[in-house]
Amino acid sequence: MAVIAGNWKMHHGPNEALDFLSDFDVDAVPSSHELIVFPSNLSLHALATAEQRDSRVQVGVQNVYWEDSGAFTGEISASMAKDAGAAFALIGHSERRHVFGETDLQTQWKVDIVVSSGLVPVLCVGETIEERKAGLVEEVILRQLEVALDSLCSAPRFLVAYEPVWAIGTGETATPEDATFAHGTLRRRLEQALSAPHASRVPILYGGSVKPGNAAELMEARDVDGLLVGGASLDATSFSQIAAAAG
Repeated sequence: MAVIAGNWKMHHGPNEALDFLSDFDVDAVPSSHELIVFPSNLSLHALATAEQRDSRVQVGVQNVYWEDSGAFTGEISASMAKDAGAAFALIGHSERRHVFGETDLQTQWKVDIVVSSGLVPVLCVGETIEERKAGLVEEVILRQLEVALDSLCSAPRFLVAYEPVWAIGTGETATPEDATFAHGTLRRRLEQALSAPHASRVPILYGGSVKPGNAAELMEARDVDGLLVGGASLDATSFSQIAAAAG
């Protein structure tokens, strides 16, 4: 089974989200694949409750605040997202870290509230180009995982997504060897925290300029259990081609 997730970022309002569902050919995707779409907050409920949504297409929220309620204008809580129909929550996406200044500690707080609210956390980790050139890939991704590991391990289920920052929206893509190194590093740490059989069941996704043309090659890399797709997930045909190629 592969997990194929699409992060729409700040694209697709409610009407466009419904158009996507109408155009998405779920029958072209192997039945063993798990499909997740992360729409904008304004489109989440429309997508989650749409009559044309196939039950295989699950819905997640792109970001939540670490408090359950309060005077936090513009934020949404994990419980609100769940009530709107989300089953998953992205945490620590590179844009949250590097555009909005989110810290490792704040990602830990978000994992805590997501787990307690009953959503499935999807923790994103990844290095910048400067960190990569300095040989810090392993150090960075393990630090980002470690801070939230206790909370993740207490969850009934969680996912990890490796998304090298230098490959997101740049057209650059990690090689299968790059992905194998990073995913293997994460898998070994999970095996230390959990039993080896349990750790083997934690999906580790690759994200970073995934396209129909490179999906199959990336999925063949060791320890790559799925894909977190950005821009190519906005088009229903492209997303279905990626999901089919990942088979």
